[in-house]
Amino acid sequence: MEEIIRQHIVFSGHVQGVGFRYRARYAAEGLGMTGWVKNQWDGTVEMEIQGTLKQINQMLKLINQGSYIQIDRMDTKQIPPEEGEYGFHVR
Repeated sequence: MEEIIRQHIVFSGHVQGVGFRYRARYAAEGLGMTGWVKNQWDGTVEMEIQGTLKQINQMLKLINQGSYIQIDRMDTKQIPPEEGEYGFHVR
């Protein structure tokens, strides 16, 4: 069984007002992942996502397929997994 990891990611680019958060939620729920996503005041989108590395990579591919979404930069760091978290939420 693959290790469950959690990543904190800040996305820059054309990521607000283009359905990014809802696309992320749809992808995460479809892949059985947990976490959250929210817009920031500076135009970035912040996310914490928990699952296997394979799931996270698949989710990022699904988000990137959005026709209006353009990710210019992703700042990613691994953080400790959260126990007992349920679902993926738009904040």
